[in-house]
Amino acid sequence: MDSFDFNEQEKKQSSDIYFSNETSIQSLEKTADKVIAKQKKSGGVGSTYLFFIIVIIVSVVVSIYAILCMNDIFAITKTKSNVTVSYSQQLESSNDAINLLSEKGLIKCKNFCKLFVKLRDGFIKSNRLGGPYEAGVYYLNGKMGLEGMLLTLQGDTATSETVTLAFPEGLTVPEIVNKLSDNDVCDKAALLSVIQSTEYSYSLVADLKASDSIPYRLEGFMFPDTYEFFIGESASSVVTKFLENGEAKFTEEFKQRCNELGYTPYEIITIASIIQKEAANDEQMKTISAVLHNRLKDKANFPTLGCQSTADYITNKVSPNLSSTSSHTADYYMAYYNTNNSSTVVGLPAGPICNPGTAAINAALYPENSDVKFFFHDTKGVMYTAKTYAEFKSKVQKYAPYLEY
Repeated sequence: MDSFDFNEQEKKQSSDIYFSNETSIQSLEKTADKVIAKQKKSGGVGSTYLFFIIVIIVSVVVSIYAILCMNDIFAITKTKSNVTVSYSQQLESSNDAINLLSEKGLIKCKNFCKLFVKLRDGFIKSNRLGGPYEAGVYYLNGKMGLEGMLLTLQGDTATSETVTLAFPEGLTVPEIVNKLSDNDVCDKAALLSVIQSTEYSYSLVADLKASDSIPYRLEGFMFPDTYEFFIGESASSVVTKFLENGEAKFTEEFKQRCNELGYTPYEIITIASIIQKEAANDEQMKTISAVLHNRLKDKANFPTLGCQSTADYITNKVSPNLSSTSSHTADYYMAYYNTNNSSTVVGLPAGPICNPGTAAINAALYPENSDVKFFFHDTKGVMYTAKTYAEFKSKVQKYAPYLEY
C-alpha cells in the first residue's frame, strides 16, 4: 500500500478552494457587465428615438418649406383672386419685384424665389425674369406663378391676339380709356390709375404731377395716331405707346420754339388743344392761334380767351365720366376751365382739353401773323374774324345772328 501524503492532499484541497473562488468572482464580474451593458443599451435606445424624432421634425419642416417654395413657382394651390400691385417708379431688379410680391402676400418664400430667378436666368436666356419692371398698375394673382407675375410686371401680354385702333385728333382721356377698355386691351381702372400716378422719363411729362385742378394728368399727351395693342396688355405698356409717340413727334425744334415764344411745352399743348377743338379744319388753325396768342399777350384788355370749348370739355367729357367716388365735381373743375367771356379764369385753363395732333401743335407754335382778337363760326363751319369788339358784333349780326354775344 502506498503511503498517504497528508501535506500533498492539503495542497490539493487548498488549490480546489482557490479555483472555486476565482470562478465566483468572474461570475460576479460578468453579471455586473451585463447590468452595465443593459443600462447602456437602454440609454442608447432613448437617444436613438430622440434622434429619429428630430430627423422627422426637420424633414417635415423642410418638406413644408419645399412645398411652399414649389407652390410659389408653380402655383399648385394658389387662388385666382386678383391683387392690385402698383408702383410709380421703375423697379430695376427682380429682388425689388419679389419683395413687392411678398409684401402683397402673393408669394411666401421670397429668398428661395430670388435664388430661383438667378438660377433660371442663368440657364434660360429667353424671356429673362430679372427686370427691369416698368412702373404701372397690375392685376396679379398667385395662380399665375412667379414667372407669370414677373413677366406681367415686365409688360408681357396675356395673349398673342392683337387689335389695331385709330385715335383721331381731339379725343379726350376718357374717350381714349373707354375705347381701349371696350376693345379688351386693358382694364379701365388700371389705365386711369397709370395716367394719374405713374412716373415717366419722357421729357414732355417727366415733371407732370397729379393736380386737384386737372381731371386727368396726361390729358394732351396721349398722342393721336393708329396703334396696335395686345388683348390684355398692361396699362403701363399701353400708355407708354402714346407717350413715346408724342415724345418723338414733339421735336427739338418745337421745344426751342416754345422758349422763343416764352411758353412751356405744357402751355403750348394746352393752346394746341383749344385750337384743335375750336377749328373746323386744319386751314383755320393758324388764324385761331393768332387770336389766342394776341389775347394772351394783352390780358389787361382781354383777360379771358372767350372760348366755349374749355367749358364744354368739363360739361361734355369730364362730367359724364365722374363717379360717386371722384374727388371733385364738374362744378369744381369748371372754375379752372371755363374761359368764356363770363368766366373768372384769366388766360389759359388749368390744362389741355383734348389730345391735339401735329397740325394743331404746329399752329400753336407758329400762329398766323395777324392782329385779330375775335373769331366765330356760322352753322356751316365758315370762320369770321375781327380786330375790335365793334367789328365782331357787326359780323355776328350779319352772318350768325343766332349767336349770343
